[in-house]
Amino acid sequence: MTTIPALELRGVDKSFGPVRALSSVNLTARAGEVTALVGDNGAGKSTLIKCIGGIHRVDAGELVFDGSPRTLTGPRDAAQFGVAIVYQDLALCDNLDITDNMFLGREEVTRRGTLDVNTMEKQARRALDALSVRTVRSVHQVVANLSGGQRQTVAIAKAVLWKAKIVVLDEPTAALGVVQTEQVLDLVRRLADQGVAVILVSHNMNDVMRVADSIGVLYLGRMAAQVKRVDVTQTQIVELITTGRSGDLGLSSAESAGVAT
Repeated sequence: MTTIPALELRGVDKSFGPVRALSSVNLTARAGEVTALVGDNGAGKSTLIKCIGGIHRVDAGELVFDGSPRTLTGPRDAAQFGVAIVYQDLALCDNLDITDNMFLGREEVTRRGTLDVNTMEKQARRALDALSVRTVRSVHQVVANLSGGQRQTVAIAKAVLWKAKIVVLDEPTAALGVVQTEQVLDLVRRLADQGVAVILVSHNMNDVMRVADSIGVLYLGRMAAQVKRVDVTQTQIVELITTGRSGDLGLSSAESAGVAT
C-alpha cells in the first residue's frame, strides 16, 4: 500500500529578479527513507532547501506536508509542520555545552521560573540514546571541545529532541575525516529508521550511494530525475548531474519529472 509522503514539492518555481533559480521542481520525501538531493554548484540545491525551510517563499507550485498543501511564510511555519534543517555551519554555540545548545531558545523552566537543568539534561541524553550515539561521553561537554562528527551528532539529535518529521542535512560530511564520516552516515541511517523523512544534500556520491533510498538530481534549477537508488549506478547519477539528461537511463516519465515510483 502506498503511504502518503511526508513532503512533496509540486511544480515549485523560485526566481530572484530575472534569475530563475528553480523551475517546475518536483520532489518526494517519505518517512523512514533517506532522499538524497544532488546537483552541481548552482543547480539550485540551497534555494530548494531554503524554500522547504520557509526562508524563501515559492513563487509558484505547492509544498505538501502529509498530503496537505501548505503555505510557508517563514521558518516558524516550516518548524510547525515538522521541518528541521541542519546547515553546514550547524548553528551551534561553541561556548555552551551540549544540553544548552539543544535547548537554546526553548529552555525548560521550573515553577519558580528558574532553568530546569535536570529535565533538560535527561531529555538531551534521551535524544542521543534514541539514536544510539556512543561518541558523546557527556551532555556537559562544551561544543568547542567536540570533533566535527560529534558536532553533527549534536545538531541531528537536536532535531530528534524537537520531534522533527522532516530533517534536511546540508553536506553533513563535507569537513569530516573517514572515521567521522562513517559515524555520521550511520547516524543518518538510524534517523531514517526511526521514521523520519531525511533529505540529504551532498556532493559525495559514495555517501549518497551508501545511505540513500532515493536520489533527486537537480540540473540548472530543474529536477532532472528522482530515482530509486537501487535502480541506478553511481556513473548514471554523475551523468545526470553533468548533463541533466535522463533518456538513456530508461526512466519512466514520472521518474524523469522528479517523482520516484
